[in-house]
Amino acid sequence: MSEAMLELSGIGKGYNRGKPSEVVVLRGATLSVARGEVVALVAPSGAGKSTLLHIAGLLDVPDGGTVKLGGREMGGLSDKARTEARRAEVGFIYQFHHLLPEFTALENVVIPQLANGVAKAVAEARAMELLGKVGVAARAGHRPAALSGGEQQRVAFCRALANGPKLLLADEPTGNLDPGTSDQVFGVLMELVRETGLSALIATHNLELAARMDRVVRLTAGQVT
Repeated sequence: MSEAMLELSGIGKGYNRGKPSEVVVLRGATLSVARGEVVALVAPSGAGKSTLLHIAGLLDVPDGGTVKLGGREMGGLSDKARTEARRAEVGFIYQFHHLLPEFTALENVVIPQLANGVAKAVAEARAMELLGKVGVAARAGHRPAALSGGEQQRVAFCRALANGPKLLLADEPTGNLDPGTSDQVFGVLMELVRETGLSALIATHNLELAARMDRVVRLTAGQVT
């Protein structure tokens, strides 16, 4: 297996720490995702998969254990350095698209690039290229409310990939769609991931979708197996 893009080692996480109401979500969870590998994370609701993804994507800090991206230890970074690393290295996709309603599909994919210092013309060209790859270029001028659920999620995929991340983290990316649309949209996502050579950790309840990935891991009792 090639060098790991993501390494989680001994990750622990609890809430209301030290109180009678403390809830321990992760108990020494360990996981590695190789460069270019697509891993399915299967877990029941409430098992802590969203917490694990947030820690992997530097949105949350574990109580114990280490997080490495591309071999680089993330634990000692300042908040600013973590933000910069997250912006440069990680793309996120959620179950609900979370597109900005007042902006068009094109603008939703352009905005993250502008925040990353990309010139507007370059950002727009990149956005149109991505929208074309997922089959919604003709809808680039429409706002989210005028798009179908499948179209909205495709735009969300483009937004996640706009800045060329090396790691994609997805939390039930097709869970908000009907089965037919889910299968179609997931196929588009996998094509994008394969084409760009991304590493990806994708949480899903759908075992059929999980089987289409390189490897399946399960989160049970706070540990990855």
